Amino acid sequence: MAKFRQNHQRQSNGLQTSFRLVVVVIICILAFVGVYIYFNNNITSYISEVNPYNDDHSLRTFLPSSHGEVIDHTYYSLSYIEKNEQAEWTAYTMDRNMLNVPNLPRYNYFEPDYKVSTGSATDRDYTNSGYTRGHLVPAGDMAFDTLAMRESFLMSNMSPQLRSFNNGIWKELEENIRDWTYKAVKLYIITGPVFNGTRKTIGKENKIAVPNAFFKVVLDYTDPERKGIGFIIPNQVSDQRLEEFMVTIDQVELMTGLDFFNDMINDVEEEKLESTIDKSKWKVSEKSYQLRISKWNFE
Repeated sequence: MAKFRQNHQRQSNGLQTSFRLVVVVIICILAFVGVYIYFNNNITSYISEVNPYNDDHSLRTFLPSSHGEVIDHTYYSLSYIEKNEQAEWTAYTMDRNMLNVPNLPRYNYFEPDYKVSTGSATDRDYTNSGYTRGHLVPAGDMAFDTLAMRESFLMSNMSPQLRSFNNGIWKELEENIRDWTYKAVKLYIITGPVFNGTRKTIGKENKIAVPNAFFKVVLDYTDPERKGIGFIIPNQVSDQRLEEFMVTIDQVELMTGLDFFNDMINDVEEEKLESTIDKSKWKVSEKSYQLRISKWNFE
């Protein structure tokens, strides 16, 4: 009988231990879920405050047409083309509030984009290639937030650019777009490479296609005056003024095979915005131009 009671006691103790273990596991799971929900809600709330897409969801929804893998990052989207090992376009909104925030230090660490299912190009592909890692979404536009800055240095956001182009006319265009944003309050910007003629590649691990030119499409879709403009600029040093590279959005679509605002704007307004430009409404900084031809082209 004593032995039976002893065995019974052991079984009872074992059941109690197992029960306590189950309770501890359940408590841990509930605590984890609670912490996750708390931080997720706070992160979502934070992103809602600083992420321009949350200000106008249509600008995330109505992306350009795509021939590749569409990837959403926190502050911009892109369409990745594996055979070119780069994006065919990047799209994001920039507003005055983003520019009014003091700029963070430049991140300067180029990282693979692990969201690209086929794998993005790597930093090493550009080493000794004769080309710089040219940002499609400028780091200067993303300097308002740590995550935004880091995401701008993902390799999926890079395209081979000659240094004199990257530091010259491309830099000038980016600075003018920031100036236009201050005046317009908010702009929608699409950027990408243009390929035609002989196909040249760089990179040992990945064959990255070198663009012949680059395009930008800028849309001011805020009242009272809605307007759009396109740029197609050869991937080379240039002393020409930016105005000489201004084109209609229709011309960019013809050159790239992309469709930019098909469902975002009604047909009548889309036709007007994409088929005409008024260069007088896109004033270019004379100071930036003089800096380019005297200094930036040689850096």
